[in-house]
Amino acid sequence: MKRLLLSFMCALPFLASAQKHHEIGLWVGAANYYGDLQTKWVPTGASNSRTYRPGGGIIYKYFPNPRLGFRFGASYVSITAADSLSDIKANKLRNLDFTNNIVEMYGALELNFLPIDMEKFKVTPYVFAGVGAFYGRPFSLDAGGNKIILRDMSTEGQGLPQYPDRKVYPLVNAMFPFGGGIKCFIGNTVMLSAEVGLRYTTTDYLDDVSRSYVSMDTLLAYKGQKAVDMSYKGNMERNWDGNYPNYKFQRGDYKRNDWYWTAGLSATIYFDAFGNVKKYIQTKCPRIFGRR
Repeated sequence: MKRLLLSFMCALPFLASAQKHHEIGLWVGAANYYGDLQTKWVPTGASNSRTYRPGGGIIYKYFPNPRLGFRFGASYVSITAADSLSDIKANKLRNLDFTNNIVEMYGALELNFLPIDMEKFKVTPYVFAGVGAFYGRPFSLDAGGNKIILRDMSTEGQGLPQYPDRKVYPLVNAMFPFGGGIKCFIGNTVMLSAEVGLRYTTTDYLDDVSRSYVSMDTLLAYKGQKAVDMSYKGNMERNWDGNYPNYKFQRGDYKRNDWYWTAGLSATIYFDAFGNVKKYIQTKCPRIFGRR
């Protein structure tokens, strides 16, 4: 009995480290978006390659046990799209485009399919889901290449007295991240993950497009010619017929909100291993250090 108790006590430190751990690290990858200016989840072709923009951020994870944990992240990503790349004729005539640089923060639950740790499973697929918030301010370039903040232009009548039902949309919105990937140990201190994550947002204005056109005369009177030009950029096309879209003609699809997604690699430090590097080197690599 004493021998059994002694064996259990000696094993306690290892059992504790196998049941819970912390991770902190970085991720890098690419981002894209799904909405009114881009109706394909994964745009393909050489012309669409420029819609993939770089992103990156920091990640912290805490696992009370090897299967289920909590993760927190903060990231910067950029998304962009253009009607000129669309295969829909009406969108090509609309000729809109946008870019949105997004800063996000979120918390989520992460579930490992296998109880990954240094002594058992070193590779596992996983999924995650949570809630967060992001800041994003869409902009575009005018005919002269000048950066124009689209929200300030009230392109769909937001904030104008003639359209009381169209409020100025907020720059900070909620989003719901979820996704999955596969992770593996690199040595005893680094966890490498390949992951795809989707973000469902509570706004339809990631791209500044949602509802119908408003009266161009009203937009001209309250916001000026620049707002008219940014509301409908078909007037920048050589074959423009000189006519603007009729009032209340559909500009976007207000029935569905916008999405954005990321795909990339992350490398995190596994804290329990990080605090005991010497012990792991001695136990895992005895030949390198002359131990037999």
